[in-house]
Amino acid sequence: MERTVNNFSRQQSKTIFVLKRLIYIPYYIIRTPSAILKKNIAFVKKNRHVSATRIFCDMLVSSVKYNISFVDYFNLRFFELNKAARNEFVGSGAMYEFQLKMNPKKYRKVLSDKIEFLKKFDDLAGREWATIDMIKQDTGKTGHILSNPTGRIVLKNATGQAGKEVDILPAKDFDQQSLIKKMESTGYDLLESYVLQHDRLMELSPSGLNTVRLITQYYQENIIILAARLRISVNSKTDNLSTGNMAAHVDMQTGKVAAPAIYRDITKEAVTEHPVTGVKIVGFQLPFWNECLDLVKKAALRTPENRSIGWDVAITNNGPVLIEGNHNWNYFIWQMPEQKGYKSVLTHYASSI
Repeated sequence: MERTVNNFSRQQSKTIFVLKRLIYIPYYIIRTPSAILKKNIAFVKKNRHVSATRIFCDMLVSSVKYNISFVDYFNLRFFELNKAARNEFVGSGAMYEFQLKMNPKKYRKVLSDKIEFLKKFDDLAGREWATIDMIKQDTGKTGHILSNPTGRIVLKNATGQAGKEVDILPAKDFDQQSLIKKMESTGYDLLESYVLQHDRLMELSPSGLNTVRLITQYYQENIIILAARLRISVNSKTDNLSTGNMAAHVDMQTGKVAAPAIYRDITKEAVTEHPVTGVKIVGFQLPFWNECLDLVKKAALRTPENRSIGWDVAITNNGPVLIEGNHNWNYFIWQMPEQKGYKSVLTHYASSI
């Protein structure tokens, strides 16, 4: 009788597990761009010599078994991995559950709202800023931002994500009234002075601000840095991977790029030199490295209720500054620059609370 009860309990748990995973499927379908899906299937079909049907079936099974999205299947290159290797990687579903536990929704606004972020971390941000309401009140700050020495301004939507709803414009084109008109017509609600990156990073890629993604974990009242990645722009004003840019693994001890830079696009190969400037990526030394580490540790201690944060740090000629913090930092930039799965790390910290 006891064995029958145990078997029933195990079967019930397995059923609940599968049903829970199946709930994600409709969301994954909605969030999968059909053009990218077709492109990726065609690439795998050609390079792995397998049918589209087999790829699609493997994608569906993997989604349920490993808690990954359809996009994850290609981004994490599951089509190349055996079962053991697949089980090491973290996908969208597991990341969502982990970050929901680490960063409860009621505490996220300081990270998800850029205005709240700047209020909290103003002294670490290294730039001047003003909301559209502050501009309308004409506090005098607007003119100061418009006359900043870079000659550029940045307009943002305070709740925009992944580098979207950001515009970099010549400051000389605006005064107070024209700036208000521009912001009201486009939906921007935040003005910032442009951050001029360090000369070395300008040599690497001058098209956009190249930031360092540093992932911190609050654990037993200490801040642990899980990973460091250099995000590199490629003919783009922003350095987000979702807009065709690159990311590279940075050695935590030295601050040097330790591996070729990768794209999210699986049809593009990793590169050791910047495709536009020709500057060598592997071995590239990030300036002010220890200061970068100290900066994110200091920032993370200010919001311990958010335990797991992906910080974007810009490095200027005067040192590092904090651009933003992400409560929903991406699984891809954590794992793929090293071609290594970190599910065991995630599991360890998830089980600690």
